[in-house]
Amino acid sequence: MPENRKMEFRIGVNLGDVIEEGERIYGDGVNIAARVEGLAEGGGISISGTVYDHIENKLALGYEFLGEHTVKDIKKPVRVYRVLMEPRITVAGKEEKVLPLPEESSLAVLPFANMSGDSEQEYFSDGLTEEIITALSKVDKMFVIAGNSTFSYKGKPVKVQQVGEELGVRYVLEGSVRKAGDRVRITAQLIDALTGHHLWAERYDRKLEDIFALQDEITMRILTALRLTLTEGEQARVYDKGTENLDSFLKVLQGMHHFLRFNEDDNVVARQMFWEAIPLDPKNPMAYTMLGWTHVMGVWYGSSESPGKSVERASELAQKAIALDDTQDYAHSLLGNIYLIMRQYEMAIAEGERAIALNPNGAHAQAHLAVTLTYAGRPVEAIALFEKAMRLNPMPPNWYLNFLALAYRLTGDYEESIANLKKVLQRNPDDLIAHLNLAASYSMAGREEEARAEVAEALRIYPKYSVEHFAKTLPYRNQAETELVIGALRKAGLK
Repeated sequence: MPENRKMEFRIGVNLGDVIEEGERIYGDGVNIAARVEGLAEGGGISISGTVYDHIENKLALGYEFLGEHTVKDIKKPVRVYRVLMEPRITVAGKEEKVLPLPEESSLAVLPFANMSGDSEQEYFSDGLTEEIITALSKVDKMFVIAGNSTFSYKGKPVKVQQVGEELGVRYVLEGSVRKAGDRVRITAQLIDALTGHHLWAERYDRKLEDIFALQDEITMRILTALRLTLTEGEQARVYDKGTENLDSFLKVLQGMHHFLRFNEDDNVVARQMFWEAIPLDPKNPMAYTMLGWTHVMGVWYGSSESPGKSVERASELAQKAIALDDTQDYAHSLLGNIYLIMRQYEMAIAEGERAIALNPNGAHAQAHLAVTLTYAGRPVEAIALFEKAMRLNPMPPNWYLNFLALAYRLTGDYEESIANLKKVLQRNPDDLIAHLNLAASYSMAGREEEARAEVAEALRIYPKYSVEHFAKTLPYRNQAETELVIGALRKAGLK
């Protein structure tokens, strides 16, 4: 064993022995220790993740996570830790635990450094940092550390890995502000705190005319870039087109957070937020598009008092959005959905194809056309489009899986349908449509007890829901498909 791996600590156990035991138990026949020892600093010790898991509670030592590394003869990257020579810090006699990473993309925004040499400009760099944190906090699928925590690092030389460990986040955003005359240069970079790798960096050079408008613009640019990298991929470009007003921009993002929960109550909240976004910027096409979608969803949920008027209002809003920006694929997808509800299948397909032509890499455009093809009786083609959409959007929203399950059910593959719907409900137990579709799939598969349980869940969410409601939302071209679904739900207990 190399000399730096033979160190013995007088704490009742020999570190070398424990490492060897860990490798023997968890190493699967590969001497992982020998592979990672080269990553240690001179006189230091580095261990693999399997050893760390084995010895963490056996030694009163600290450990620093060095990220995942590719090592010889091992297919998958190996977690590597540096053993700290000092015992773990304790607070009130208790060992300080490493905070677990949230399931969402987790981020800390460090205070942007004022590089202007002018302390009076400090308010601008601090204000920009706070603006970015506030905006990011309103983004779904993102866990953002509060500013009072990140500002504790202001003016201090800290390592990104240290920030990641202390705040329990995967990513760190840092930047700087430099003012010269009437111009300002702002830099920002996103770093993976586990590996230290830079994921994204950008520089913005602007005239310092309206300082608050400039803060808003830069915040929007950074917010879009982060969502492109961490959450929604290219779909973020669709959501963010057409407005330079930060307040309108954020209202749409807040509305999207509720809209994508896909239940009646959140749809009402989302509608209000999209409505509020319009007077903040009457030329924001996404606000009109999303407001139109809430009217369409009211029809799907069966909660609209007048489905005809809801469809008419949604159509007006889609046309308004297209008049503002004819390149917005999401508005054409909305029109396609409206035509689908009206049973005008060829026009629905044409609008879906138009959306894809406008945005060939738009995951949502692919998925919306797939929905239309599902109801138009072309489930095999729909499945292929859903698969493409999920390749473009590897973390797909629930509605992809919900409608993919319908397509599989139409092909007779009930188990695949059930599997996708279970994924939806793991993420959102209150997805009404998913419970109803799962009840139908269980019923068709002969699993009657489970079907009844799903109907009970649907009624928990919406006690007044009925077969009649659901039947009105099923735009199958083949009426026999509607009758099959309704029969399955009646059998499962929905009245």
